[in-house]
Amino acid sequence: MKAWLRWTPGLESLARYRRKWLLPDLLAGVVLAAGIVPVGMAYAELAGLAPIYGLYASLAALLVYAVFGPSRAIVMGPDSATASLVAAAIIPLALADPAMRVAYAGTLALLVGVISLVVGIARLGFVTDLLSKPVRIGYMNGIALAIIVSQLPKLLGFSAQGEGVFGLLGSFFRGIEATNVAALALGAASVVLILVLSWIAPRAPGALIAVAGATVVSSVLGLAAKGVVTVGMLPQGLPEFRIPALSGDTLLPLLAGAVGIAVITLTDTTVLTRSFAAKFGYESDADKEFIALGTANVAAGFFQGFPVSGSQTRSAINVSAGAKSQAAGLVAAVTLGALLVAAPGLLENLPLSVLAAVIICAGIDLADARGTIRLWYWRRTEFVLSLATFLGVIVLGVLPGVFFAVVLSMLNFVRRQWWPHDAVLGRVPGVKGYHDIGDFNDAIQVPGLLLFRFDAPLFFANANIFKRRLIARIDAASVPVRRVVICAEPLIDVDTTAADTLIELVRELRAGDIEIAFAELKHPVREHLEKCGVIDLVGAEMLFPTIGTAVHAYVSAAGVQWVDWEDTS
Repeated sequence: MKAWLRWTPGLESLARYRRKWLLPDLLAGVVLAAGIVPVGMAYAELAGLAPIYGLYASLAALLVYAVFGPSRAIVMGPDSATASLVAAAIIPLALADPAMRVAYAGTLALLVGVISLVVGIARLGFVTDLLSKPVRIGYMNGIALAIIVSQLPKLLGFSAQGEGVFGLLGSFFRGIEATNVAALALGAASVVLILVLSWIAPRAPGALIAVAGATVVSSVLGLAAKGVVTVGMLPQGLPEFRIPALSGDTLLPLLAGAVGIAVITLTDTTVLTRSFAAKFGYESDADKEFIALGTANVAAGFFQGFPVSGSQTRSAINVSAGAKSQAAGLVAAVTLGALLVAAPGLLENLPLSVLAAVIICAGIDLADARGTIRLWYWRRTEFVLSLATFLGVIVLGVLPGVFFAVVLSMLNFVRRQWWPHDAVLGRVPGVKGYHDIGDFNDAIQVPGLLLFRFDAPLFFANANIFKRRLIARIDAASVPVRRVVICAEPLIDVDTTAADTLIELVRELRAGDIEIAFAELKHPVREHLEKCGVIDLVGAEMLFPTIGTAVHAYVSAAGVQWVDWEDTS
């Protein structure tokens, strides 16, 4: 394979193109373009931009992914969560200046593209694990509510300004008297239509049907002349190549916004890649997807677009329409280009309240009520974590909510390692191995021997907790403890602070005539403990390959009576 084809898997696929794929790809591309038009325009509105820029971003993403994208299924384009983050990043900087909003949105796309490229080329895909599922559910629920609230004024046919969810709600209720009944009727009918179709006919293009129907009704009744705000005539022609202007005073806040957007887009792309790979039985390559995502965003930045991401909905449309290769994306791009060149007035009379309806339905789809309920039943601590993330997005705002979610994920990981589960092990009649005596009422311990397991690596934050818990277990033993065996299989690492704590522990136990031993100590950990002096202090004879051999050694040395039930562990 030529080296350049390795970096352009879309071209590689086209180089092996089969004639029988042509008709399915043509049909899928046209269907895909029809689905992209309404949501692309709607997400541009959500991002604080004119609807045309959603089509520009979609066009650039489709063309670039056809070259760099490794999957025939995935479609890149504007996304509801991403669009709301774009608005949060550019509106405070550009205020009401539409030209500056476009410039800042392009800069944001370039920055997201560069970050994604770095992650993909350097194979740093593990950064997508920064958002745990509970945090992700809470974050998306918060985003969904913020999206819905932001579109309520447009659904009713008037505009409102406010900071955050509570500010927007206050502005909405203050301006509700300005409701345009015709705009509300069309918007509400569109919401109902899209939701009903998604329920009874999931494959039907509900957004497209709503947009087409509302445009016809608006044109026939002349609603634009009656105060209903419409999209208006789109600019004719393809997007121009422009280098977004960068300035020192805006670069830092835009970079902060780009990092937050990149975390979300990379995570979404990872989930999307894995789900489609599992569904269709091919190997996913997250790093190549990140490179494709990065190039798509760079292209969107240079061609008057804004940050894009992998789209679950449009990817599903692409697959269900029968796409066989990345050529379907090329067909969709050509169809969009033809619309911009030949029919810019096609959606001139489309009410903005209907675009708001499309966005609101996207927000409803983004929320994960079922996942939230499962967290409540499965693990209350993770439900609380999800709820805290949700409140963080609502109270702090959409963009700070990204960083709040990442911090919560990392803190939750540290919490689990800081205060892990620990157990005293014993033998259970008829069950092989040694098990937590808290799980079995008939578990039996060797008199004078304490088998202690700490289910986490030892590091500076939990070393003293390990020591306190072990001493507490010794004090609570019904028979005086003469030897402690640390069941070390979960101890995948022991840092220097924890090694010093182990030395203190060994000396304290010896002062009380208690020996300490290790079982199942991993070789890298043993090497580190040797360097730190722990092994010399304990004695190499007190290291055992299994818990079973450690028990046998103690029973033999202490001369205690012990029924083994043919232990082979």
